[in-house]
Amino acid sequence: IVSGFIEPITEELPIEYAVELNRLIELEMEGSLG
Repeated sequence: IVSGFIEPITEELPIEYAVELNRLIELEMEGSLG
């Protein structure tokens, strides 16, 4: 669900920013799960 919501946004951003954004999302998901 999250990736589906973020995907249309990241397509308009530079690759570097998209990668950083994905890292933050993964960290937030790990924090909420663990």
